[in-house]
Amino acid sequence: MTLADYAEFSNYAVASGTVVLALAFLAHLAELLFVRQEDAEPLAAAVGSGTQGSVAVAPPPEDDEVPPRSAVLSRIGIALTVVAAGLLVAGVVTRALASERVPWGNMYEFGLTGVSIALVVYLVLVRITSVQWIAPLVAGFGLAILGLAWSAYVPAGPLVPALHSYWLVIHVAAVMIAGALFLVGASASLLYLLKERAENRGTVGPILRRVPTIAAMDRLAYRTHAVGFVLWTFGALIAGPIWAHYAWGRYWGWDPKEVWAFVTWVVYAGYLHARATAGWKGRRAAIIALLGFATFLFSYYGVNIFVPGLHSYAK
Repeated sequence: MTLADYAEFSNYAVASGTVVLALAFLAHLAELLFVRQEDAEPLAAAVGSGTQGSVAVAPPPEDDEVPPRSAVLSRIGIALTVVAAGLLVAGVVTRALASERVPWGNMYEFGLTGVSIALVVYLVLVRITSVQWIAPLVAGFGLAILGLAWSAYVPAGPLVPALHSYWLVIHVAAVMIAGALFLVGASASLLYLLKERAENRGTVGPILRRVPTIAAMDRLAYRTHAVGFVLWTFGALIAGPIWAHYAWGRYWGWDPKEVWAFVTWVVYAGYLHARATAGWKGRRAAIIALLGFATFLFSYYGVNIFVPGLHSYAK
């Protein structure tokens, strides 16, 4: 295959992956709708078939009983996410072959590679910790980032001179994996706040009843943020400055991208410190975690779009 063939295949793979991820997102939304419907059906059946002074008891499920539609849609959504991740990874690899370099030299490639890594990390966590309850958030966020990436599409081409360093590979890879973990942690933190509020009001619906306890979500958020913070520290504040020294002759210059990477580090450091020393668990920790994710998103995209600086070549 020629370089042009690789570039064309990459575009088709990414477009197909985007469509499949959209289908996965719709499958998970339909799953939530059926969860509400299935929760109401047993109560309606009990009221309709009961007699005065008695309560209808549903017969025990049989081994060959058809699984509920929400469970089927959940499996379909996960399967579609696997396919979408495979297509996007193929798009990343062929984009690299077409450009003859690492595939994260501009915002289109940052978004594509970032979503690919986030989906892979999510699917690995689904396998080992059963976090499929955050599927709608992960799929929806991935679609939003892919939309931003497509809006900044540029044809495959060579890197600008400042990016010719293996430290770029180390720097961006660590930052992207950290971002994927921050996404999982932010999703758990958001659902924690929603479920805690519903529990306090006594209005926990069927959808929130399907997610783990708030204590379990708090633990997941803490663990993913702790690992992501280590990777962010290494990628943004160690590997990044080393690459900057090779590219621009200085380790730190308070460029807007560097400033916001540091702001993100400070917020997540505050999150972990507050949990470790002041016992800030639960709601307060979740709010700080979401604030940290907001600073991460601005560092990732907002700086490139709204704040000119040395990293403006990545648009």
